[in-house]
Order: sequence, then C-alpha cells, then structure tokens
Amino acid sequence: MGRKSSNVVWHKAAVSRADRERRNNHKSVVLWFTGLSASGKSTLAHAVEKELHELGCNTYVLDGDNVRHGLCSDLGFSLEDRAENLRRIGEVAKLMTEAGTIVLTAFISPLRRDRERVRSLFPHRDFIEIFCDASIEVCESRDPKGLYRRARAGEIPDFTGISSPYEPPVNPELRCNTGEDSVEHNVARVLELLRERGIIPR
Repeated sequence: MGRKSSNVVWHKAAVSRADRERRNNHKSVVLWFTGLSASGKSTLAHAVEKELHELGCNTYVLDGDNVRHGLCSDLGFSLEDRAENLRRIGEVAKLMTEAGTIVLTAFISPLRRDRERVRSLFPHRDFIEIFCDASIEVCESRDPKGLYRRARAGEIPDFTGISSPYEPPVNPELRCNTGEDSVEHNVARVLELLRERGIIPR
C-alpha cells in the first residue's frame, strides 16, 4: 500500500445526500450480508434488490465475485487481502450512500474486526449487518461451485469454514436463517426492517 497523500482535500458536493434522498423518496443505507460460502448471501441480496427496484428504489448490489474481477483483482484470499478487499468495498459503499443509493453487499467477510472496521466508516444506523445463518453442513450440501469439495481435498488454501475461520456476528441488526427459511420469507424480513427504520416508506 502506498503512502497517503497530504495534498488531498475532500470536495464538498453542491448536491447533498439529503437532496438525493428526497428525490429518491427513500434513505440510503448499506445492507451488509455476511455468512459462509453458499449460505445464500448473493441470492438474498439480489432478491431484496429486485423487490426494492420494483418499489422504485435506487439500489446496487456489490457482489464478491464481481468486485474481484476489477476493483480487487490484485488481491488474494489471505486474511490480510480479505481485510483490504473489505476496506475497499466499504469505501465504495460509503460513496454510493452519499449518492443516495441503497447498497447491498454480499461478502463472506469472515472476521468481526474487519466488519466492524467497515461499520466505523458510516454514521450510526447507516450500516445494517445481516447474518445469513446456514450451517456448514447445509452450505457444503449446496456447494454450487464445488469449492467445499476442493477445499476438503486441499486444493484451496485459506477456505472459510474449512481451513480459515468464520466469526459469526454477535449482534447483527438481522439474522436470517438461510439454511431453513425460504428466500421469500427472508426478503420480507429485510424489507420490514427497512420500513421499521424509516429507510423506505410503508
């Protein structure tokens, strides 16, 4: 990582976040979906986005695989690289909330310290941690990319849940039982939380 320049000054925008939120008729926020590989993070994030889009909301999903094709293509999967991956995602998500967008992220984000570091970038209540809770057994039974099988065979080092740790959230804003409950049920729970918090209108 290069040294931070001392000549960079934050430029105040002529159009504020509040201006954008008023035009959008909803507040901006980050929905941070975390959980094991194949726990249903991407599935739930995209399903929630579809419902929000139908409601006329300004949304965008930052998905783990997609981000690693570009913004984080130089990073591997060590704990250090994962931390940097999440730092970059957090900064991008912060910019997008300033643009008035509901940002949905789908990343394993295995360590609590890294998730809390991202949370610290945002004002209170602008970061909503959603734990996609599915057991390792359920995730392995799904294994859409064959990653668990390869990890068990020693072909993938630093694989979360097998050879690298996953630390479940202690107090997430929402816990979704993605191992047993339907996608529709969990989507409804996320939307209800957004309504309760006044992020989207009832």
